[in-house]
Amino acid sequence: MPVVGHDATGRASAGASGASGASVVPGPTGASVQPAGVTGGSTGATAGRAGASARSHDHSVRLVLWRHGQTQWNVEGRFQGQSDIPLDPVGEEQAERAARLLAALQPSAIYSSDLARAAMTAAPLARLTGLTVISDKDLRERYGGLWEGLTDTEIRAQYPVEHSQWRPPEGETSAVVADRACAALERIADTLTPGTLAVVVSHGAALRLGAARLLGLPEELWGVIGPLANCAWSVLGRRRSRWRLIEHNAGTLPEPVLSDDR
Repeated sequence: MPVVGHDATGRASAGASGASGASVVPGPTGASVQPAGVTGGSTGATAGRAGASARSHDHSVRLVLWRHGQTQWNVEGRFQGQSDIPLDPVGEEQAERAARLLAALQPSAIYSSDLARAAMTAAPLARLTGLTVISDKDLRERYGGLWEGLTDTEIRAQYPVEHSQWRPPEGETSAVVADRACAALERIADTLTPGTLAVVVSHGAALRLGAARLLGLPEELWGVIGPLANCAWSVLGRRRSRWRLIEHNAGTLPEPVLSDDR
């Protein structure tokens, strides 16, 4: 899979076939306006002009925020952070299945964290779509500092105060992760042509916190957005400079979330 480096400075289930993935992520509303001539006469012409006007002012873009597949550390309940852990065989199968669903959305771009588990998840979608994966280190997971490699039980025992506040010693705070990931998502959205979408392959906490910041939620409400399962995705849409959450934790039936996120 070819990878292009990127300068960091510069639920409802989608169903088994993948068709429902496209149906629950609606396209630009302007596209549904009845074309001129269908109703006949001046009324049809007026509808046609209205439809053209709506389309010309429709600057909607969508981001599919896709979490990586399962790793062995996920199964063991170890905090991965920025430790470069690859997908396990189950994670590779998850990525293949999800890629078949997401390819039906006809993405115009694929962006990925430069960590192996994200890049490996992006690879099947790149192969199916023919797109080149653009690597962006700002899409990395939260840096866990002294927590990386430890299980939740070990973290609770060794760092009880920090665990209660979810502040990894020598790691990144939630606000720092939110700012970093949000900036990357905005930057990606700005590269898109109106009416198109990009798939962004990243990590549970980075995607959740980045989305919360992008949606303008105050920090005390970030917890209302739940975590993503392995290889599940959320969809954000931006229209007229406003963001909204279209889907969350889609692509799978409800299942346990094995994640660094809480």
